[in-house]
Amino acid sequence: MSRARGPVAGPGRGWLLRLVIAFAFAQGAVSMARPAVSYRALALGADETAVGVIAGVYALLPLFAAVPLGRRTDHGRCAPLLPIGVVLICGGCALSGVVSSLPAMAAWSGVMGLGHLCFVIGAQSIVARQSAPAEQDRNFGHFTIGASLGQLGGPIAAGALISGESGALGRTSALALLVSAGVCAVALTSLWRIEHRRTPGAGPGAHTAGAKVPVTRILGARGVPAGIFISMAVLSSTDILTAYLPVVGEHRGIAPATVGLLLSLRAAATIACRLVMTPMLRLLGRTALLTTSCLLAGLLCAGMVLPVPVPVLAVMLAALGFCLGAGQPLSMTTVVQAAPAEARSTALALRLTGNRLGQAAAPAAAGLIAGTAGAAAPFALLGALLLAAAGLGLRGGRAPRASSVPPEPTPVRPAGPTPVRDRERGREQEQADAASLANPNRS
Repeated sequence: MSRARGPVAGPGRGWLLRLVIAFAFAQGAVSMARPAVSYRALALGADETAVGVIAGVYALLPLFAAVPLGRRTDHGRCAPLLPIGVVLICGGCALSGVVSSLPAMAAWSGVMGLGHLCFVIGAQSIVARQSAPAEQDRNFGHFTIGASLGQLGGPIAAGALISGESGALGRTSALALLVSAGVCAVALTSLWRIEHRRTPGAGPGAHTAGAKVPVTRILGARGVPAGIFISMAVLSSTDILTAYLPVVGEHRGIAPATVGLLLSLRAAATIACRLVMTPMLRLLGRTALLTTSCLLAGLLCAGMVLPVPVPVLAVMLAALGFCLGAGQPLSMTTVVQAAPAEARSTALALRLTGNRLGQAAAPAAAGLIAGTAGAAAPFALLGALLLAAAGLGLRGGRAPRASSVPPEPTPVRPAGPTPVRDRERGREQEQADAASLANPNRS
């Protein structure tokens, strides 16, 4: 009896919990290191434009590596990318805190970004491969809670360690980068037995080398471009918030510890959104939830240009974090369900390529805008980007309905007699009777 092929969830969901824990530490280290890099660059004499360039280099190496890594994951195992990513993040964090020149900081920031890409491609591919279609929204939502937990704790830790008093900004930011490397190393303790070897598509022989799906076909699938753009807009918003809120804080006289608390408040609201995402999906549906959340986030980002008091800024960041919480997990599900089944890791890699393109271009553009129009001006750019994402989500956010429905199981023939078998047995019995009549001596 043959079994229907489909995603295998494996025994329990312990693998998902371990993946969330590992992602929380890896993302926590990155979220701690990103503002620390900005503060260290400021201590080394960087201006707003240089901070934007360094933040953009973080995405430069991943921009070229995403699709090849996705291809490799489609035809092999996902789990080896996770420890590789952790090692690269640790090295990028530690060495960013040791070097004393802006070009070297930019280079090691790129290594950190490459490590984050390796980890995320491997982790997202595992979730897509080991989740049934009906579980993908929930599992991707829980998976991204790990990112939000890291984004919650990382800025608080960075703010607690970094101090600009008595000219100590360079030393304390370097300490924060070294600590972030140690935080990331803890992720290695949760990476055991993450991937099920019997998952369809997990083995090296699951697909042949000739089964590669052209990138144009993946991008032509309805729902994939919308998912990529929405993800890019949401991640660019989170990234620029992390990189530029310290700059805004310096201009407005907000202490680094307060900036860390504000960033963590945004992350806590994102966690709250993902915890209640399933009932919101039942109430609104995926397209309406994506469109509404991007629309409100765009308005809130544009409103941050105003020089509001810190309590009002905290309320705005909390609301913004809640609105940004839906975009990432739902865009993952949209891309996975719209893409061809044999190219889901490549589709996720294309989504991450769009993310990194946004991370490379948006901070550079933000740096130019900040250098001419003020430190808060980049948030107006984010507002426009999110409003465009809302419009695209409304027009093209609906993936083909057939792709979101799990395939019907292969029918299994019943073990009992069937009309065809009955006729065959009848003919066999007639032949046996004729043979007995032809040979009367047989008993």
